[in-house]
Amino acid sequence: MSMKYLIKTYGCQMNVHESEKIAGQLRALGYEECENAENADVIVFNTCCVRENAEQHAFGNIGMYKKLKKENPNLVIAVCGCMTQQGEFAQKLATTFPYVDVIIGTYNIDKFGEILEQTVNTKKRVVEIMEKNGDICESVKPFRSSYPNAWVNIAYGCNNFCTYCIVPYVRGRERSRLPENVIDEVKSLVKDGYKEITLLGQNVNSYGHDLNNGASFAGLLDEIGKIDGKFRLRFMSNHPKDLTEDVIEAVKRNPHACHSIHLPVQSGSDRILALMNRRYTVEKYITQINAIRKIIPDCAITTDIIVGFPTESEEDFEDTVKLVKTVGFDGAFTFVYSKREGTKAAVMDGQVDADVQKNRIMRLIDIQNELNRKESETYIGKIVEILVEDFDEKKNTYMGRDERGKMAYFPYDENIIGRFVEVKICSAGGMSLIGEVYKVL
Repeated sequence: MSMKYLIKTYGCQMNVHESEKIAGQLRALGYEECENAENADVIVFNTCCVRENAEQHAFGNIGMYKKLKKENPNLVIAVCGCMTQQGEFAQKLATTFPYVDVIIGTYNIDKFGEILEQTVNTKKRVVEIMEKNGDICESVKPFRSSYPNAWVNIAYGCNNFCTYCIVPYVRGRERSRLPENVIDEVKSLVKDGYKEITLLGQNVNSYGHDLNNGASFAGLLDEIGKIDGKFRLRFMSNHPKDLTEDVIEAVKRNPHACHSIHLPVQSGSDRILALMNRRYTVEKYITQINAIRKIIPDCAITTDIIVGFPTESEEDFEDTVKLVKTVGFDGAFTFVYSKREGTKAAVMDGQVDADVQKNRIMRLIDIQNELNRKESETYIGKIVEILVEDFDEKKNTYMGRDERGKMAYFPYDENIIGRFVEVKICSAGGMSLIGEVYKVL
């Protein structure tokens, strides 16, 4: 009877992909995935610390397994990821949850299998938080669980030190993978039938700056563009300070690249942007938006916005609203500022009252929702190409996105996950579209 594992993932796409790497190591050791904690021999929490609610959620869930560990002393509980890379949290975990067997950070996830075996063999807790990142490991093969989508890391770490962000402290400095390793991975994924590949990095635009071999993000996009096969290419995240026209031009000429760019602005106030250490102005950001729309007229543009940053006034917030209306984003991920210990923003004067934050974000969401509704309505009556990504059992329909990232729902009487289909859009609601299959490609 094989051993079983369960992985619980919090946070961004980077964490999702690292969970796939952990799963790959577990499967290499003979473990099989299971859905219920009661059946698991190993439970892994891959944590996030970007926002406080993710942290609290992780702590709460870890606490739920005390009883299960007591009932099954051989159960191994492991905690890893961004939260544990913070020394004080690793200590808090070790003290608060004495039944947790493995605590490791972000720098040694590629050694998870070795550390697990050590714990199983010795029956002793392992706490291993590396303080410095090492060489990029290319030997760990992920067990991918998101077909027809696949994540590909092109770089790790961040050098930007935005004042609200803990990522540079838990992910280290920027490190780029060699272009040939990225290309080989993408080729392999296409050969294996994956239809949408997303390049990941804390700042994909700065890819190659540390390699000293002439590598660049635009150059990487061009090389991926030469790969045969029908697949889509996306990437995230971009930093406005590094998005240059050569990258936009590379997206335009790449036959696989989706006409969709995620460009986090965070605020529409120059004063707040300076306090955030974003290193661009609203004027520069709008110049970049105009460049995207000039070079790729049909490009969807989405963004991230933080509401309630320290000292944000009503005037600052209205500047953000003005920017949202001026740009007309195709989508926006909006967040209330979350205080992160260890960042410069955490000790700033002028922390904004929670009720004020809540009021502002609800107003902003209402504005963006209206923009989404109007944009979705332009799809009605059109036939669009959709990659079928999943089946929604509650709605009894298939679901998938067009290249601009718009989600569509549609019925069909055969399994078409992983297929490209043409869908005629019949109605729209907010961010999503409702349609019927016109043609299976």
